Amino acid sequence: MAKTDQLLQGEFRRLMDDRYRLSIPSNLADPLTTTGPDCIAVKERPGAISLWSAGSWETRLDAGLQVVREKIQAGRLEGKIDQVQQLGRLLSTRQRHVQLGGRGRLLIPEGFREFLGVEPGGEVIVIGAAVCVELWKPTAWLDCLQVQIPQFRELFDDLSG
Repeated sequence: MAKTDQLLQGEFRRLMDDRYRLSIPSNLADPLTTTGPDCIAVKERPGAISLWSAGSWETRLDAGLQVVREKIQAGRLEGKIDQVQQLGRLLSTRQRHVQLGGRGRLLIPEGFREFLGVEPGGEVIVIGAAVCVELWKPTAWLDCLQVQIPQFRELFDDLSG
């Protein structure tokens, strides 16, 4: 999570330049970079990647991986070698270190460009997702929103009650 008391919020339209760069609005970029420009880009679902503060992402990931390592050493994952391999493959491709430059400028790394599915000059929807920033291909965002928006009231009541 971003080291902040605020929930990251907002929906912004940005154009990706010819070098696969776009600018993250300061109200979303600043909380992610309070300890420096290092962030982690994460493949979430086709047409969407997320951006996390490097420190908070690594702390969360390291804790989970330590549990997996301990289970492997204790022989508790012997019958789940396919799942361990799948986890390893996904870990190898799912995330990448990135840096936010001046004015929140982000270069989308190779491999993530194709996953996001937005060509240079194309539009990207930048979303504050409470604990991270998400980048969406517009059609993927609309598809997601159409499914999830009817659930808003129930979700809000569940999390706030």
